Amino acid sequence: MKRKISLFICFLFFQSLTFAAIPGQVLSQMSNDGMPSLAPMLEKVTPAVVNISTRSRVKERDNPLLQDPFFRHFFNLPEQPRHREAQSLGSGVVVDSDNGYIITNNHVIDKADEITVTLRDKRKFNAKLIGRDVETDIAVIQIQAENLTPLKIADSNKLRVGDFVIAIGNPFGLGQTVTSGIVSALSRSGLGIEGYEDFIQTDASINPGNSGGALVNLRGELVGVNTAILSDRGGGNVGIGFAIPTALLQDVMQQLIEFGVVKRGRLGVYIQDLTRELATAFNMDDLRGVVVSQIMPDSPAEEVGLKAGDVITSVNGRDVSNSSDLRNIVGLLRVGRKVDLIIVRNGREKHLSIVVTEQEQAKIEGAKISKRLAGSVLAIMEEDGTLSDKVTGIQVLSIVQDSAAWQAGLRKNDIILSVNRILVRDFQELKKAIKISRRGLLINIRRGEGGLFLLIQ
Repeated sequence: MKRKISLFICFLFFQSLTFAAIPGQVLSQMSNDGMPSLAPMLEKVTPAVVNISTRSRVKERDNPLLQDPFFRHFFNLPEQPRHREAQSLGSGVVVDSDNGYIITNNHVIDKADEITVTLRDKRKFNAKLIGRDVETDIAVIQIQAENLTPLKIADSNKLRVGDFVIAIGNPFGLGQTVTSGIVSALSRSGLGIEGYEDFIQTDASINPGNSGGALVNLRGELVGVNTAILSDRGGGNVGIGFAIPTALLQDVMQQLIEFGVVKRGRLGVYIQDLTRELATAFNMDDLRGVVVSQIMPDSPAEEVGLKAGDVITSVNGRDVSNSSDLRNIVGLLRVGRKVDLIIVRNGREKHLSIVVTEQEQAKIEGAKISKRLAGSVLAIMEEDGTLSDKVTGIQVLSIVQDSAAWQAGLRKNDIILSVNRILVRDFQELKKAIKISRRGLLINIRRGEGGLFLLIQ
């Protein structure tokens, strides 16, 4: 009898260990046979996750021989199609059933001529593009459909490392698939995947085709949109996936619906990372923060008295560790929002409040810099007024045919990287580089994926 009681106690002990590893939300949901299951929650959630397929026409690269009329006539070659049809698959999430709004990744619908949405109940609809944002890889599309199931949006700021999450999408075109995991890390940035990064990292399997799908918590609420993975050489999943958090998604989504584009904010400063040597020079004990290297004229930063040499350590209560942090925070703020900064000036902490204004691309007529550039309109590349190392050169916005600049070889969308072997990042540097040589201008440009030198006499 005692042995039976001992065995029963051991059985209860091991059962308690098993159930202790299962989250409480799952214990409250049971399958038909009484076992803990995610099925009841997923039955409510999965109708909100859709499959997205796109069609687009891609221009083919022609062999130069095929463009030779004599060659074509000699070999009796028929006219070759200059375009081919490309298809892609991805996922999306219904976020507004009344208006039919679906959120997905920009790369899922990029360059698409036709977007088709397939619901869980197999209904298919042609979708309309409402707006997209390359920098955050977010897009909003719309379908005209009844009886849509929207997904409730949760606050991703409440997520903690270790929280259970579920990824839902359409990997490899297999159809809707569910995988589970945990939040491995938060606020991942500096990965070079997108222009603005603040990712949720998860070990829930995310594969090609999952892009744009849902990352949900155990209550079935949307906490992120699956976006990218780190993979091995064969492209396989290694347990490191990334999702755009809802804290970032919601504001971008609202702007895309309202304006069709995202109107990004700026402070009007150029910054650089705080090195150990600079920290010593600025009487700082740690390396937390970014150094203001230059203030743009007539900018919000100038209005509130921000100065070159100030070190920004916090924005709206969020610590700023490097230049990417500040760019992400400010670039994702809505225009007109008030921002609270904590800066260090001469070794003392100071608080400033500043209103974010809309970014404006700085541009100028080439003739105002040099007569050799007459006929062109130039702009500072990636001018966001927050991060100087993102200014990679001077872009040719437009150019008049047969003008001096055009005859010299400059073309629209060329990016001037250097002049007379001096790197140029803004108009002042361009003017200084031009003054060095009176004989001519040796210009290094980037054109498409290639680069070349031009000599303008």
